[in-house]
Amino acid sequence: MADAVGGRARYRRILRFAARYMAQAWWYELILPRIGLARLGARGRERRLQRIARNFHGLAVQLGGLMIKVGQFLSSRLDVLPPEITKELEGLQDEVPPVDFERIRALAEAELGVPLDRAFSSFDAVPVAAASLGQAHRATLSEEDAAMTGFTDVVVKVQRPGIDDIVAIDLAALRKVAGWLDRVRIVSDHVDLPRLIEEFAVTSFEEIDYLNEASNAERFDADFADDPRVGAPDVAWERTTRRVLTLQDVTAIKINDVEGLRAAGIDPSEVAAGFAAVMLDQLFGKGYFHADPHPGNIFVTPAVSGSADADGRPWTLTFVDFGMMGEVPSRLREGLQKVLIAVAARNGRQLVDAFQDVGVLLPSADTNELERVLTALFARFGGMGFAELRDVDPREFQDFAVEFGETMRSMPFQLPENFLLVIRAISLTSGMCSSLDPTFNIWDAVEPYAQRLLRDESGGIVRSFAREAVSTAGLVARMPKRLDDVLTRLEDGRISVETPKLDQRMRRLERLGRRAVSAVIFAGLLVGGILLLPTAPVWGGILMGVSAVPLLHAVLAGFSRW
Repeated sequence: MADAVGGRARYRRILRFAARYMAQAWWYELILPRIGLARLGARGRERRLQRIARNFHGLAVQLGGLMIKVGQFLSSRLDVLPPEITKELEGLQDEVPPVDFERIRALAEAELGVPLDRAFSSFDAVPVAAASLGQAHRATLSEEDAAMTGFTDVVVKVQRPGIDDIVAIDLAALRKVAGWLDRVRIVSDHVDLPRLIEEFAVTSFEEIDYLNEASNAERFDADFADDPRVGAPDVAWERTTRRVLTLQDVTAIKINDVEGLRAAGIDPSEVAAGFAAVMLDQLFGKGYFHADPHPGNIFVTPAVSGSADADGRPWTLTFVDFGMMGEVPSRLREGLQKVLIAVAARNGRQLVDAFQDVGVLLPSADTNELERVLTALFARFGGMGFAELRDVDPREFQDFAVEFGETMRSMPFQLPENFLLVIRAISLTSGMCSSLDPTFNIWDAVEPYAQRLLRDESGGIVRSFAREAVSTAGLVARMPKRLDDVLTRLEDGRISVETPKLDQRMRRLERLGRRAVSAVIFAGLLVGGILLLPTAPVWGGILMGVSAVPLLHAVLAGFSRW
């Protein structure tokens, strides 16, 4: 009963938080501009958004569960949220205290069917790491299990007790909030929130299914079985269930431990280059990739006895935590390869075409504006590494970032979930490599891979030139007829010009005009009612009451689905 009461309280707390800040956003972003106070609404917007993000950060840390995952997920949604929010949420980690060990012991023993001292030779009560969905403890396998698996030292992940119920409650609250927001046109026109929540639900349930994570680990290990650059822990299936996961302990030097790498005789800049190459191979080659490559999930393992691989590399990149994996279907992977090639070529038009091939741009998208911004981006910042970007005038960078961000958020598209995981992986990779080597340039890692893609595609360049030649020849052949048709239509007065932004502004002016007329009618009815009230109270009251109708239209027209 107490759990049910606690669940309802948690549900209501999430909804109260959402309702409070939705009402605030409604007032500042929708109501004030409708009554001519847009400047007042814009004043302090950045501080308001940062405050909302900070308060959500605090709520997430207090509640734990999916709320932390929501913050981490939203921090990657650059297509949906303004930078003031995503930046504030970037550092959100699983800042929750560990569960009491006796509760962990009880859950683990119930899952494994035997006491911990029989399942393991030793089990450390102090967790290696505590997260919102579970926590990890070091242990050693029994002699019998060690003989079967071939290793002794393990890390045991145990779910937080009751996490299934917490996830269900959090998802119910998120679905409710998504339903509210989906009724607001300005939101629904840019993002399908209910679908987004369902995608998030699938990812969340996969993360708390440790049998799924164990299968992911084996698949990842199989993908790189013949690659000496990459390692992954083996699974102790005898001690693994849906709520308990036992993996070989592969702890080594954390990838961001620069001093530790140097002490082991490993050059951090070589690690940066190797890590970037491995991630690109996962993302654009194999199509199955680690979607959460943060420092805690990657170790640099020095080779045994100073041995080295074929490239002379005396270390291996060892990945752990396979709860969040991304899979790119072959068709999407081909599209992403086109994106990669376009980025390497610094070609704005080609990149827009690649976005359309991937399927993220809706037909109504103003691709000319997007192409212009991307071309300007490549012209000004293309090829710059992290160190060079630091030398750019911050005001210039900020102005360009604002323009680029506004253009992207105005585009009628929503990135598919898999594509967002790709962006998340690339962002984490780029940040990690730059921390290892301040002079690291992501372009240097991308271009060789793009060239390899072109070489691997047998005859791809020839076919590309052939297609371009055919397309150009067809355009030239059709040009006289098309010019004649244009001139004929011009003479007949049948030429029409589509200007999406101008049309949008004209529609806004029309709505503003209708609201202005409603405001005048409201004032007339109200004043007339007041004047009639002393001599004809009934008619005066009727006029004053009816005046509420044009008032509502003047203030609320354009909201939601109206």
